[in-house]
Parts: sequence; structure tokens; C-alpha cells
Amino acid sequence: MEALIYFALWAGLIFLMMRVGCGAHVMGHGHDHGAGAGKASAGSTSGVRWVPPETDVDPVCGKTVHPDKAKPSVHDGMVYYFCSRECRELFEAAPQLYVGPQAARQPEMLEHHHD
Repeated sequence: MEALIYFALWAGLIFLMMRVGCGAHVMGHGHDHGAGAGKASAGSTSGVRWVPPETDVDPVCGKTVHPDKAKPSVHDGMVYYFCSRECRELFEAAPQLYVGPQAARQPEMLEHHHD
């Protein structure tokens, strides 16, 4: 019986901490005390939906790819699409070679086949 009382006390304490204390954000009851609390600000991204392009160019080999069949990768907040896993792995190993100031050269045509 004593163990049941201790369990009830601990459960009550944890519930109170979650409800009003340090765990309020876990329960979804966190409060936004900013000046624009409850209102969408001008820079708000709520409601923004990203739509992929119909086609894109693989930055490694230069082939045109369709995003629905391509292998994607994100670098510096940009989504890049690749014709194959091999091209994506080359890009992820050294993205500075394919995007940015050093990538001004034409993409090289690699000899590889697709699965």
C-alpha cells in the first residue's frame, strides 16, 4: 500500500511539472509571449508550400532529370536532383565542386549506367 502512495505522489508531481512547469512545451501548452503572438507576421512561412520544378539539371553530369524519379539531396538549404545514386554521392562528397564559384566550369559527362 505504501508503494502505491509513493507512486501516486510521484505521478502527481510529474503531472504538475509537465502541466505548469518545465515540461509545458512537451504537452503543447507553451506560450508565445512575443509582440505578434497569435498573429501571422509578415515574414511568416506558415501556409507556404514548396512545389518541385517539372525538370531540373543534375549538377554533376548535366543531364535533365525529373524530380519525381530523381535522387534528391539538400545542400545549403537548396534541393538538388540527380540522375543516379552515383551522381548524388559524388555531389555529397564534394558539393563545392558542383555549385558555387568554383563550379563555373561545364559539368563533366560521366560514364555510368542507371539501375
